[in-house]
Amino acid sequence: MKEKGPLYIVPWRCTFACNFSCVHCASAGKMAVQNEVSTDDAKKIVDKVYEFGASFFGITGGEPFLRKDLFEIIEYAKKAGLNVSVITDGRLVSDKAFESIARNEVRVSVSIDGSEATNDLVRGKGAYAASVRLVEKLSKANLLNCLVYTLANVNDSVTNVNEKDFTSVLDLAAEYGARWVIFHGMIPYSRDKAALKACPSPLQNEWAWNKLFDLQSKYKDKPAINVYYPAYARVAKQRGTADWDNWFNHFFLGRCFFGKFMSIAENGEAIPCSYNDVYRLGNVKTQSLQSIWNGMQNSGFYAEVREKRNLKGKCGVCEYREICGGCRTSALFFTGDILGSDPQCMYIPKALREQRATSKEV
Repeated sequence: MKEKGPLYIVPWRCTFACNFSCVHCASAGKMAVQNEVSTDDAKKIVDKVYEFGASFFGITGGEPFLRKDLFEIIEYAKKAGLNVSVITDGRLVSDKAFESIARNEVRVSVSIDGSEATNDLVRGKGAYAASVRLVEKLSKANLLNCLVYTLANVNDSVTNVNEKDFTSVLDLAAEYGARWVIFHGMIPYSRDKAALKACPSPLQNEWAWNKLFDLQSKYKDKPAINVYYPAYARVAKQRGTADWDNWFNHFFLGRCFFGKFMSIAENGEAIPCSYNDVYRLGNVKTQSLQSIWNGMQNSGFYAEVREKRNLKGKCGVCEYREICGGCRTSALFFTGDILGSDPQCMYIPKALREQRATSKEV
C-alpha cells in the first residue's frame, strides 16, 4: 500500500488559458503561455504526485478543458492510482467530454459567481446557463463535488457581495445535491490596480463573512458552506461555532497555507500558494516533489512566514492571530510585505483598541 505523503491533494494549474474574462482572475481572457508543460511532462508530474503520496490530483486553470490532452492526462492519473478532481466554468464540457468525466469518475467543481444576471456580468452572456447544464448532468451522475463562488466587485457599481446572490447559488447547490458551496475570498493575483480594485472592501468582507455564518443555520449543511479566507475563522469563533475544535481542524479550509502547502503551475514550477507566483520552489520537471517539499520545510524564509509571532502590524498583535493570521498573499500584494497586516480584514485587535483608549486618556 502506498505510503501517505504530507499533502492529501496536489493541485496543478494545467493552463493559463481561459475562455472567460472575469475581472477577479489572473487568467481572464488569456491565451496559454508558451512554456506550459507538454503531455509527456504532464504525465511525469502525475507520476511525481503519486510518488509524493498524495491521494488526489486536482486540476485547475485557467479553464482546464482548453487543454486538448486533458483526458489523456486524467486517464493516466487514474491508471496511476490517483483520484482526480477538476474545477471548470462548464461552458466547454461537451457530451463527449462528459462521457470521459463519468468513465474516469472525476469529481467536478463548478464556478458560479451569483444569480444568472450577476454571473453573466462576471463571465459573459450564457455562462450561467452553461454552468447549470453541467451541474445538472454531474448531479445525475453523482459526480458533483461543489460550487465555487468568488466574492468580488465586478465594476464600480456591481458586486456579488449580497444576500440575493449568495442564496441563489446556495439554492442551486441544494437543488442538485452539491455537498458544499465554497465562498472564496478574493485574493489579488498581483499588485496591479485592477486586481486590487476587484477585491471587496474590508466592510464588505466583514458583512459577507457574518451573513454566510447566518446562512449556515438556514441551510443546515445542505449544502455545507465553507469560506476560503483566514479571517472567517475569527468570525466563526466570535459568533460561537459549536464544537469549535472539530470545525476548525476538520472542516474549515480557509486557513492561510503559505509555506505549508504546494501546488504546481502550468510550466511545472512548484509554488507555495496557488495565488502567488512570486515565490518559486523548484520545477517538478527536473526535481521530485519530495525534494521540493523538503527544501521549503527547511527554508528559513518559509519558517519565518509560518511562525505567526513574526507577523507585523495588527495581524501581529491580534488575539485571533493563531487561528487566523491573515492571508499572506493579500498582505504581499496590498502592502508589499508578506509579513504585513492583511488589509482585507477590518477587525481592530483588542491590544490596539486598548492602546488607542489609553492614548486618548493621556
